[in-house]
Amino acid sequence: MPARLVLVLGDHLAPDHPALRDADPAETVVCMAEVRHEADLFPNHRQRLAYFFSAMRHFAAARREGGWTVDYQELTEASGADSLPAFLRAKIREHAPEAVVMVEAGRLSLEAEIREVCEAEGVPLDLRENDHFACSRAEFAEWLDGRKRVLMYDFYRSLRTRHGILLDEAGGPEGGSWSLDAENQQSFGKKGPGLLPDAKRPAASGLSQDVVAMVNEQFPDGWGETESFAWPVTPEAAEAAFETFVTERLPEFGTFQDAMWTQQPWLYHALISPAMNVGLIEPLAMARRVEAAYRAGKVPINAAEGFIRQILGWREFMRGVYTAFHDRLHTDNVLEAHEPLPEFYWTGETHMACVRDVVTQLQEHAYAHHIQRLMVTGLFAQLLGVEPLAVHAWYMAYYVDSVEWVTLPNVIGMSQFATGSLFTTKPYVASGAYVDRMSNYCSGCRYNPKEASGEKACPFTTLYWDFLSRHRALLEGNNRMAFQLRNLDRKTPEALEAIGERADGVRAMAREGTL
Repeated sequence: MPARLVLVLGDHLAPDHPALRDADPAETVVCMAEVRHEADLFPNHRQRLAYFFSAMRHFAAARREGGWTVDYQELTEASGADSLPAFLRAKIREHAPEAVVMVEAGRLSLEAEIREVCEAEGVPLDLRENDHFACSRAEFAEWLDGRKRVLMYDFYRSLRTRHGILLDEAGGPEGGSWSLDAENQQSFGKKGPGLLPDAKRPAASGLSQDVVAMVNEQFPDGWGETESFAWPVTPEAAEAAFETFVTERLPEFGTFQDAMWTQQPWLYHALISPAMNVGLIEPLAMARRVEAAYRAGKVPINAAEGFIRQILGWREFMRGVYTAFHDRLHTDNVLEAHEPLPEFYWTGETHMACVRDVVTQLQEHAYAHHIQRLMVTGLFAQLLGVEPLAVHAWYMAYYVDSVEWVTLPNVIGMSQFATGSLFTTKPYVASGAYVDRMSNYCSGCRYNPKEASGEKACPFTTLYWDFLSRHRALLEGNNRMAFQLRNLDRKTPEALEAIGERADGVRAMAREGTL
């Protein structure tokens, strides 16, 4: 009878696993499972499924090589449990441990279900802190306590100060500003990105190839292609991928992190978020390595700060927000958005070149960078008025790096503004002019980003003005929206009527699949 049953979830694959550090391999059984319930929560992209299963199997293999007993259920086991709570219940009864040990789950509802199983089986649950984050749940709650405003900028400053990241000798921000975002919004211009560095994505191991084949067999009608599967599924591969990024792409990352270009999925991005989100590489250590590259003169300050803000700012902040406001993220819908998600979000069959390119890229790679997520697919869904949880489900299904703790607050609060000003200052809305400025998508599109009404009007532009008009009462008290609302006031009644008619037509075409 083992003293400890360690339940390892698919997003808890850190090589220095918190539940194993003080454990005796001779008195511990490590339990892991691929289960249908998790695979079927969303209509998942097959690369997403393959990524989690492959990373899990590599973790299990490494633990066995290290002398641990690993009880691993593969998806195809005929007698296997179909959910993680059912799997845990069966393993408690099989192994009769003195305690179950688990790291905090990335989905709070699952954590509650695990707790219920342990209570029902009469086995104590030792829930360990996920110290893969730079800010614990308790530390975020302490930071949040008594605050009148909950903003990433304030949190980011506090976290950088606490960990001593990118500070000058006086303890202030290196470079004189906590955020250099204004320097990180350049487009490639009409000439495009030119010769880009090779992303040097890792080749799929034999084990990963077996997993991909299994996923294709088990999910023959699943979304997405698997031919391009080349993600780091081990700590060693994640370290190598990150080192390549720091050396070859980080110097230009800051300047062009918001830029987009047709059929260029990687550009200067790190491609490391899947590995971070399952625990293969430690984010705080990554931030320190980027700072070291800056201090060694290898990358400019705007690149270093821009990357560190993504890690210690948005990523950590969203995890804290998820824990603090979990219930509201599942229910809030301040914009009263109830449109269905258009079918072209799955098929890519739309005349809007930007959406078509991003969805086609997603079908091939299960990946798009943050501006494609926020200011193309996310922006259009918000302007159209799609039900927020339907948008969240799509992001969870289609992105290789999606985990609820990061996807839910990013989509519901930031992308769709469904929680209002709970932790964001304004909706991220723009017309087609933004997409035109930051990409070459519009040059090959049937629609014109400069037109708001008529058959050639860009749906983004039409819906942008319609959005401001429909939600004016909610937005007019927001100082950050004042400029946009003043521009709305310059529209004549006739122009607004034509925009409204075109907006109705756009919504109808989105439902019909003819947009």
